[in-house]
Amino acid sequence: MKQQETIDYFLKVVWQNVSNTYNQIASGFGITQAIGYVLINIGKEGTAVTQLAGLLGVKATSLSRMLNNMEELGLIYRETSTGDKRSVKVYLTELGYEKRHMAKGVVIDFNEYLAKNLSTIEKNNLLITLQKLNKLTLAYKIPVEDDEQKDQ
Repeated sequence: MKQQETIDYFLKVVWQNVSNTYNQIASGFGITQAIGYVLINIGKEGTAVTQLAGLLGVKATSLSRMLNNMEELGLIYRETSTGDKRSVKVYLTELGYEKRHMAKGVVIDFNEYLAKNLSTIEKNNLLITLQKLNKLTLAYKIPVEDDEQKDQ
C-alpha cells in the first residue's frame, strides 16, 4: 500500500494544512493556532488545567510551558484552589478575552468558507466518517506477537 493510499496520510496532510492556515492568520494577531485553541476553551468561571489538557489531548505537564508563555503574554492568569492546592484554574485576562474573540471569529469564518464549498451531504458524510474513525481508533488494539513468532 502506498502512503498516499492510506487514510492516516490524508488526515495528517489535511490537518497540517488547516493548522498552517490557522497559524498564518493567528500570527497576524500575535498568537499561534494552539494558543487560540486554548483561549477558546477557557470558560468565564475559569477552566482547570487538567480539563484543558484533556481538551487539547496533551498531558498537564506539557501544557505548562504553553500556559507559562500565555501568562507572560498577559493572556491568562492562574489561581490555585483554596480547597485543593493541587487544583489550578486558568482564567482569561482582558487581553485574553480580546484574543479569544479574534480566534473565534477566525474559526467561524474558516468554517463558513468550508460550508460554502461543501454540500450538506458532503459535510454530514465527512463528520459521520470522522466520528467513526475516531471511535475505531480508540477501540484499536495493538497486535501482540506471540513468543513463538518472535523466536523465529
